[in-house]
This record gives sequence, structure tokens and C-alpha cells, in this order.
Amino acid sequence: MACLRLQLQALAAVLALVAANGVSQGFEFHEATVEAIHLGFTNGSLTSTALVQFYLDQISRLNPLLRAIIEVNPDALRQAARVDARRASSGGRLTGGLHGIPVLLKDNIATLDTLNTTAGSFALLGSVVKRDAGVVVRLRQAGAVVLGKANPSEWSNFRTVDSRWSARGGQSLNPYVLSSTPCGSSAGPGVAAAANMAAVTLGTETDGSILCPSSWNSVVGIKPTVGLTSRSGVIPITPRQDTVGPMCRTVSDAVQVLDTIVGYDAFDAAATGAASKYIPAGGYVHFLKQDGLRGKRIGVPNGFFQGYGEAELRVYQQHLDAMRNYGAVVIENLDVAANLTALAVDIASNEFMAVRAEFKLSLNAYLADLSSVRSLADVIAFNNANPVQERLKDFGQRNLIAAENTHGIGSVERAAIRRLEELSANGLERLMKEQQLDAIVTPNSSASSLRAIGGHPGIVVPAGYGEQGVPFGICFSGLQGYEPRLIEIAYAFEQATNVRRPPMFKP
Repeated sequence: MACLRLQLQALAAVLALVAANGVSQGFEFHEATVEAIHLGFTNGSLTSTALVQFYLDQISRLNPLLRAIIEVNPDALRQAARVDARRASSGGRLTGGLHGIPVLLKDNIATLDTLNTTAGSFALLGSVVKRDAGVVVRLRQAGAVVLGKANPSEWSNFRTVDSRWSARGGQSLNPYVLSSTPCGSSAGPGVAAAANMAAVTLGTETDGSILCPSSWNSVVGIKPTVGLTSRSGVIPITPRQDTVGPMCRTVSDAVQVLDTIVGYDAFDAAATGAASKYIPAGGYVHFLKQDGLRGKRIGVPNGFFQGYGEAELRVYQQHLDAMRNYGAVVIENLDVAANLTALAVDIASNEFMAVRAEFKLSLNAYLADLSSVRSLADVIAFNNANPVQERLKDFGQRNLIAAENTHGIGSVERAAIRRLEELSANGLERLMKEQQLDAIVTPNSSASSLRAIGGHPGIVVPAGYGEQGVPFGICFSGLQGYEPRLIEIAYAFEQATNVRRPPMFKP
């Protein structure tokens, strides 16, 4: 308790400094959107260099407490200065959709620079990648500044069951209520976006890892259709379910980032080639419509709102009423399955059966290109040789060992994958088609596995705050390629409700 009091006293001083440094030359840094930043560039009230310096200062002040960032890019200020020089030499013209915007990347997204890419593990510290991840190539082409790497749950929560810890980054804390979980595995990106440590962050999801931390940290998270964004250069879990998506403070910001990172990548050719047909001409920003709820058919599947307190349920009901008031057709009491508990068990058992084998194959392929640790077996051996550093006694490595004991995709794994395909087809896909739904709506990330096993998209938007101030979110999900209509729904909902507020760092 005494330690916590000292932390809070230090934080109070930090917040006073943050407030004092939040405005410069007429520009308000706190909660700044991509649109506001670009306006600042064009009217001369802001430079990319000043913006990067603000976020670096934020990280310096807040990260010792929140543990959201693993490392910052020592070249970030030089990158920002080059962007500023290009803008000046082009008469103030912005040279890309994310021109001068600082971006934090989850520490499983590779960058070919001085930054490490380690999935939070010391095992990969110092390893050198051959190229930028596919999404990083697109970010750089759009003029973004890579600010640093954000703290993930180690090995994207596949080493063991923990949602916010890594050996390199420590334990991330929720900036709204420090004793509450920030969730994971994209904990660091969610915390960093919420606490104004960057304008934009990128996370990854296999099953809930963008949508859950977005819910708990009161930010917007987009889990794209699998293949819409490249996974090349991303430390993998399974190619069937892995996807990369934005985590930002507003729907508009997240959609602008999505527009930047989608598209074909020769290094992830099969998935990105198949999903490219879903990318609309003119991009996704055209679906940011104030009246985006009008005429939408939104289903409320039974069972997912159970277990929440009266205050949260009351807010969720108010949100359903608001959707109706803004023109949506909200259909309640729909069944994804006759027995939701049995469905969840069926998904979980078959998902792990398939994913553990896919993880070994995918990770070994990724590690084969590195200069140091070359296999999952090497990772396990490193952890055994460094038990204190990797907190082996506390967290173990049960899932890594289970994966190492697999022998490729055999009959058992193929049967599990077929079963997952059946469960997706007879569950979410059947419901959406039978009811002609544009989306289903669920609390937080509670339906993450339904989306994950079919490669389907979802968008989380801040929905409210519990009695203690802990955030909760609302998630709109659809079938593969439904991003345009989900964006319309999410943006209209956000604009109608205006829920999000900055974190208060409560104990």
C-alpha cells in the first residue's frame, strides 16, 4: 500500500507536468486526432518534430508506471525532421495519409532499423530481421514516423495464460484504474493509445487480442478480415487467424490507419491476394457517415450479455435504444447455437488442437530467417536457461512445450480445422445470412472466438465506464469483407454517444 501511495504521488506530479506541456503554439496535443495533427501541420501550429518530442516526453513520464512501451526509436526525431523538411520543400503539401504521424507498433511487428522485434521475450533480443513487416512498409510509404515498440503479452499470450506481462516490458497497467487488467495480448498498444503516448498504435489479433485491450482501455480497435492486412514480418501464431489492425482513440483515426495498411503483399501472397477483393474503391474513409446506423440490421445474440453488472447492462440497453433511434433495426433474442456454453467448449478445444501445431510450423519458419534463435525448441531452451529473467516459475511455458510436441498438420489437426470451419458456418455465418444482418453487437470482446475461427472482422468502440471507472466497450462484428458497413455503424454510434474520456489513473 505504501508503495502504491508513492506511485500515485509521483503520478500526480507527472500529470501536472503533462497538463502544463499539453499545449504548444496553440496546438492541443492531448487527444489529438490525425485530422487535427494534419491541420496543425498545414496551418503552421505544429511540426512532426514537436509532436514526436511530446510523445517521447509522455512515454518518459508515464511508462515507468504503465509499462506500455518496450523501447523507443532513437531515430524517431530524425525521421520527424526529414518529414518536416519534405513538407517545407513541397510548399506545405502533406505527402501521405499518415504524413508525420508517430506510430507505436506491437513488439511482434518487425522493423528493419535499430528497434528490436521480440514478442516481449529476451530470447529474440538482438536478433536481426531481413525486412520491414508488410504493414510497416505501407506505414513508411504513407509518411508515418515509427515511434517505438509497445509491450505485448509475451509471445502474444501463447506462452502461457496471462494477458498483460512480458519479460522485456513487465506488466502493463490499465491507465483508467491501475488495479484493473488492460487485457492483452495487445496490451501495450491499447494502454499507449489511451494514455496519449502516440497518435496511432498497431496491434495484432489471433483471438481477441485487439478487441479485448481496446475494450478495457477505452479505445477503438479494428480487427480486420484475415488477409486484409499483411502478416509478413509479424511473429506468428496461426496464419488461419492472425491479423494486424489499428488501435486508436477515434473511429476516424483507426479507419485512416486501416486505409494505409490494407492491400496485397507478395510476402503474404495467398491471404492478401484472396482478401484484396474486399477493399473498396476509394478506401474506407468514405464510410465514415454520421447516418451510418440508418437502415442497418443489427442482431443481438443471446448469452453474451450475461454476467455483467446492472450498471453496465443498463448502459448497453441504452445503446441498443440509441441505435434504434438513429434508424437501425435491432433484432434481439437471436441464437448463435442451441447451447452457447457447449459451442464455446467445442471451439476452444479444437482451436487449441489446431493452433499449437500451426504455431510451431509458423514460428519455426519465421525464426529460420533470424541470426540467433532459430526454432521453437531454441526458445524453450532459452527460457529454461534463463528462468529468473523469463519468470519461468511464475508463468511457465506450457503452451510452448505443447506446441513443440506436435508433428505438423496430421489427421487430428485436420479434423480440428474442419470442425472449426463447421462451427463457423453453422454459427455466426448461418445467423448473419438467415437474419440478413449487417452486424451483430456484443459486449467487449466476448464473441472473439466466433470471429477468430472464421477470419471475420470486428470493431470495438468505447461504450462506458463501470462504477469504479473501469472502461467497457461494445463490439460490432460481421462476415469477411463487412468492414464498410461495420465502419458506418461504429462511426455513427461513436458520434451519437461520444463516450470516450481520457484516463484518470485511479488506484
